[in-house]
Amino acid sequence: MGGVIGDILPLALGVAISPVPIIAVILMLFSKRAKGNGPAFLLGWITGLSAAFWIVYAIAGTADIATKSGPSRGASIVRLVLGVLLFIAAWRNWRKRREPGEEPAMPKWMSTIDTITPIKSFGLATLLSGANPKNLALTLAASMAVSQGGMGGGKSAIAFAVFLVIAIVSVAVPVMASLLLKEKSEKLLNGWKVWLAGNNATGMFVLLLVFGVVLIGKGIAGL
Repeated sequence: MGGVIGDILPLALGVAISPVPIIAVILMLFSKRAKGNGPAFLLGWITGLSAAFWIVYAIAGTADIATKSGPSRGASIVRLVLGVLLFIAAWRNWRKRREPGEEPAMPKWMSTIDTITPIKSFGLATLLSGANPKNLALTLAASMAVSQGGMGGGKSAIAFAVFLVIAIVSVAVPVMASLLLKEKSEKLLNGWKVWLAGNNATGMFVLLLVFGVVLIGKGIAGL
């Protein structure tokens, strides 16, 4: 089990380091429906990651993707493909990096967050966590690592819990800070938002490049 946890920890950290969702949840915590939007976003984040993880886990258990003795050829090919996709995403983020003095570009939907409802907040988080290419690739890789570990359902559930706790921490911390610190959290959260917005493209480029190399390396090693 220790080896599986070691494999999924960096993948969970990669999911956690997601500037756009963190900025989104911070903006929601400044919105008119902050008390409902923040927790709804966190719940949607958990739901999206959980669905992606367990769907792949179930598929891996019945396909030539997971074996108890080690990575199958199918799993290695999947890792290679995921690594290449992360490389492509890294290149796209590098192209979107801002020039010195240029205002950071954020998704257009962020301008509507002030009027968003808790239900829409939940749906947005589910989409950003489960369908975002970077998060999806890392979650799929983590799910395959757990499935290949040859562990029982109980240990697999524990491994998933470890993955989930780390993966959601960056979204959970702003929500908890807002609930516990209330008005005192505004300056802190706003500082995080400004820094993340300014370093989004460059940070994501480095992150995607590193995990792309990791997945491609694991894929080649298993062929």
